[in-house]
Amino acid sequence: MAKAMAARSPGARSPGARSPAPQSLAAGSLVAGSMATWSLVVTSPLQRAAETCRLAGLGDQAEPDSDLEEWDYGDYEGVTTREILEFRPGWRLWTDGCPEGETAAQVAARADRVIARCREHEGDAILFAHGHLLRVLGARWVGADATFGAHLVLSTAAVCVLGWEHGMPVIAMWNDTAHLAER
Repeated sequence: MAKAMAARSPGARSPGARSPAPQSLAAGSLVAGSMATWSLVVTSPLQRAAETCRLAGLGDQAEPDSDLEEWDYGDYEGVTTREILEFRPGWRLWTDGCPEGETAAQVAARADRVIARCREHEGDAILFAHGHLLRVLGARWVGADATFGAHLVLSTAAVCVLGWEHGMPVIAMWNDTAHLAER
């Protein structure tokens, strides 16, 4: 049974700066220094995740997978939660979704495909992706509904470990940002 390590990349769909964000450098350095052997390396094809993967020294092994792309925010792309609440009071991404974008169930279907891929693979997997998608993936790993991801706060450049205990999927580590303090 494989375990999965996930690194959250900053700035999922935004154009992003030409140079890597300091958080990407820190996350990449942490993974590169882990001395772990990864039998499966998968990254979102979006710029920041792929760059974090490259900084971790795994760019040559990485397989881009569109299932790891960030939640499609549709008409709300680039609009802050505060701005959305001004014209749609009470709105919540996790339960309301986005017009012309994805619902939690649609993101869960993508996360489930990634999880199946990791579990079918021999050895450990490492994933490079984005905040909301990884929160859904964490929830789905342990068999919870995608909306449980609302309770899994995930900071920029955080590292998470999903694993097994006595044959049961567990969240072994979540939202670890200790490597950021070292910079």
